[in-house]
Amino acid sequence: MRHQQGASYIAILIAVIGCAFMAKVAIAVWGPYLDDRLLDTQIEEQLQNGPKNLSPAKFVQEMDRRLDMNNIRDLKFADVAQVTNIDGIQVKKDYEIRKPFLLNIDIVLKFEKSFDQSSVQAK
Repeated sequence: MRHQQGASYIAILIAVIGCAFMAKVAIAVWGPYLDDRLLDTQIEEQLQNGPKNLSPAKFVQEMDRRLDMNNIRDLKFADVAQVTNIDGIQVKKDYEIRKPFLLNIDIVLKFEKSFDQSSVQAK
């Protein structure tokens, strides 16, 4: 019993610093992932409910309106996705986001996904 001790002050300090670092990572990454998930949902809803002969320009315009309505104002749909209309609408989303993290270290988040109107409507 005489030799048992609890955690030292240095161990507690290291644990607090580690928890703060993990919280900073989670806060930096949470926003862009949430925005990307909302973007995927809006693309799928528009493909599900939209007409098959919709022009790519109208699709981009509708998606910009939906993103603005959902308070995603830092992404323009034309900058993050390409829309084609060959036997239905196909959307290819491919973009990356750089977030400053610590001093001169940035976090780079890359998002890629393809959507096809016929496969979305089949779900």
